[in-house]
Amino acid sequence: MYRLSARLGVGQCLAFLLSVLSVNAGVDYEPALPPSYPLAVRNPYLSTWIPGNVVENLPTSTPQFWTGQDLTWSIIGRVDGKAYSLMGVSNSGDATVPAQVQKAEYTTTHSLFTLSAGPVKFTLDFLSPVSPSNYLRQSLPFSYLTVSVSSPGSHDIQVYSDIGDEWTGSMDTDRNFTTQETTSVFTLFAENVATYTEVNDMALWGEVVFASKPSISSKLSAFSGPAGRARSDFAQHGTFTAQQSQWNPGEVVALSHDLGRVTGSRSVNFAVGYVREKAINYLGTPYTGYYRSKYPTTAEAVSYFLDDYVGALGESTELDSKVSAKATAVAGQNYSDIVTLSVRQAYAGIDLTIPYDTLDTSDPLAFIKEISSDGNVNTVDIIMPAFPIYYVMDPDYIRLLLEPVMRYMAAGRWHLPYVIHDIGSSYPNATGHDDQLAEPMPIEETGNLMVLTYAYTKATGDTRWAAQYTGMLQKYADYLVHNSINIANQLSSNDAAGPLPNETNLAIKAAVGLKAFGKLSGLTNYSDVGDEHAKIFYTDKLGTDPKKTHFVLEYPDMPSTWKTPYNLYPDVLLDLETFPKSAYAMGSKFFQTVRGEYGVALDNRQDWAKSDWNMWLAGTFDTTTRDQFVDDLWAFMTNGLNTWPFSDRYISTSDQGNKPGLGVLCKARPTVGGHLALLALEGPGSISLSTLSSRSSSNGDAETLNAEGLKAEDL
Repeated sequence: MYRLSARLGVGQCLAFLLSVLSVNAGVDYEPALPPSYPLAVRNPYLSTWIPGNVVENLPTSTPQFWTGQDLTWSIIGRVDGKAYSLMGVSNSGDATVPAQVQKAEYTTTHSLFTLSAGPVKFTLDFLSPVSPSNYLRQSLPFSYLTVSVSSPGSHDIQVYSDIGDEWTGSMDTDRNFTTQETTSVFTLFAENVATYTEVNDMALWGEVVFASKPSISSKLSAFSGPAGRARSDFAQHGTFTAQQSQWNPGEVVALSHDLGRVTGSRSVNFAVGYVREKAINYLGTPYTGYYRSKYPTTAEAVSYFLDDYVGALGESTELDSKVSAKATAVAGQNYSDIVTLSVRQAYAGIDLTIPYDTLDTSDPLAFIKEISSDGNVNTVDIIMPAFPIYYVMDPDYIRLLLEPVMRYMAAGRWHLPYVIHDIGSSYPNATGHDDQLAEPMPIEETGNLMVLTYAYTKATGDTRWAAQYTGMLQKYADYLVHNSINIANQLSSNDAAGPLPNETNLAIKAAVGLKAFGKLSGLTNYSDVGDEHAKIFYTDKLGTDPKKTHFVLEYPDMPSTWKTPYNLYPDVLLDLETFPKSAYAMGSKFFQTVRGEYGVALDNRQDWAKSDWNMWLAGTFDTTTRDQFVDDLWAFMTNGLNTWPFSDRYISTSDQGNKPGLGVLCKARPTVGGHLALLALEGPGSISLSTLSSRSSSNGDAETLNAEGLKAEDL
């Protein structure tokens, strides 16, 4: 089933209908068909997806790492002695037959696929928990695969899954097998690699984890070896008859459950993950996952993760419901579709850590990767576009992400008079830029820091954290005072567009940033300067065309230029009132006149749009123009032309001869957190969960969560 919005334009409707005709009409896609479905998406190195255009052939299709590398992950169901491939079995010979895909669905935390296999139905449920306020659960580097069977009569059922060593990023691998109580745990790892090294954005120094434990009435078996042997053995016998042999790179590790005779519904769980004992190199000190304060070994951690399924499932169900309902109430079903696809991706760019040597849970730090560009660590203009999702779900993440940056600058290792761009050129090495050679974005990052720090303080009421950095922040605010009218030639966040002198949107950012610092510090003279700058650029028309129909790209005397002035959004969100309401009303009218087939481009020089900034800007508009921006992004997301994890940059207009609706370069980026900008206007923490417990090292215990009455299927 497809839903066609009545608000889409003629061109969008035609493109959408053509995409519908290109996919299997027998598959029900709910709520829409996305470019790619998140399967196991938890951190920068556990990021596994299945392109939307292959889901109709899911039984023979291969999942991918976010960059596009194939990752062996197969699932087989066996019914009354006959084996059906459910996912990832491309060369099965006569051992299995493909099941028939009936439905594909995504929610905020789940991707679900329903397939018919003879007389029964199987559902594959890929759950990647999003639990930002529960540091233990959020930091666990694992994802769930739940395979459920619905049997109308009594049938003999077995379930199989395997993964391959491509997940390690290396061709030189080894494997271990261990048990933790009843949990069977495989680990795969690269040989002879240095800590903190990547290849093709995949981590090399950790361990791939594949685990399961028997349910109340299933028998669990394990095997490692050639994929063909493992799958044919299971298909023939419903278990493994061959003995595990010496490991050879290129093979698989496999687990199977024998459920016996099944009448009604049954399910089994698997866990897949990627563990780095030393996760981040922060200024020469190793940081590890927060969860290791309680579960110091991989086997203990993944065993707990499987035990925590009931709690995680209950929380995810509540989150799914609240996100969908609130997003729909704010801006309609199309907006809900966008938001629900964005949440897992936004949090999957982050590692939540504590010091490796002390495991001190009172000192958590979060690190974010600039995915799909240059891999920088804690880039301030990556945190900035993403921050609406933190503002909505847990504003403390603004502090957790900024703290590593603040500590570095406060230590005096960054000597330039403006805020640093990032604290490491290559994730996970947050080793700073003592050579002062970070990418220069003086106004951009300095304004960002002012806004983000105030946003955290306003959302949480915590004044102590920012207070310890007041002197440093004031120094940077002074930089904005003296350098944000006659702006030197420089980059903004959209560095692909190139540098400009006197960019109006940067001047807007500086004015709003100064107002934010004034509110934060109580130093009203900075607020006064912000207000005065806003008057110069809007009221006195330095930053607008003479008729005051729109903000120009650059000033002075460039009336025909324009850029999306998304930096107005924090002024609205944080009630700063730097600019008058008429400045926003101006944009509501103007941007309807420059709208392309898939929305509004970044500026008059480009044919590409930025989805995060456009949702920011939509938050400053009247509802008519806002809804146009939402519908344009939804049309891009569902047009069937893209197979990447949600791209935040795409061709929006054919004006320059390129095909509209195609993604450009950027994929799987955490900046899609900016898609929640409209939700953030409802207030900080507006998506809260009743099942969340405290942030102590023991939070999220399965015993605590289960006591709340949450129920799961018979496992």
